Amino acid sequence: MSTIALLLIDFQNDYFSSYNGAKWALSGTETASLNAATLLTKFRQKKLPVIHVRHEFPSDDAPFFLPESKGAQIHNSLTPLESEPVILKHQINSFKDTDLQKIINDLNVDKLIIVGAMSHMCIDAVTRAAVDFGYECHVAHDACATLDLEFNGVIVPATQVHHAFMAALNFGYCNVDSTDKLLTLVN
Repeated sequence: MSTIALLLIDFQNDYFSSYNGAKWALSGTETASLNAATLLTKFRQKKLPVIHVRHEFPSDDAPFFLPESKGAQIHNSLTPLESEPVILKHQINSFKDTDLQKIINDLNVDKLIIVGAMSHMCIDAVTRAAVDFGYECHVAHDACATLDLEFNGVIVPATQVHHAFMAALNFGYCNVDSTDKLLTLVN
């Protein structure tokens, strides 16, 4: 029997433009967190596994997610329950130097719904790693957020960054779909 878990990546205060003092506000974090909260509510109602991941940089000279700062805390829209594991990571890939894979395996999970930020970094990295570890992955594109990027003097708008990474994941790694459609996987 397949067990599904919800993996919430880096829904932290510094990414929310509505958070006073946000150090790295993304485009659409509030909307993404609302969709993630819809999934979270369904998972909790069905008593299915939920795993939160939060990032802290190891030193105070980082641009955001400073160690033990309020900005590095999980946003109150998705506060973990005491029974839900919270992984602290210091790398882009949530599996690297953490016990995420052990927790997933201990929960007998083989299928993940992944949500969070940033689409082009931590969501991309965790999804590709999870697929390489043999998990069936689904990404809720409307429950993920990113920001404008610049490369070689060209500004790439957040919506294009997001869509490019979702398209790449959907093409070769996993199912990328809306929150509403992914809710149908939660029995």
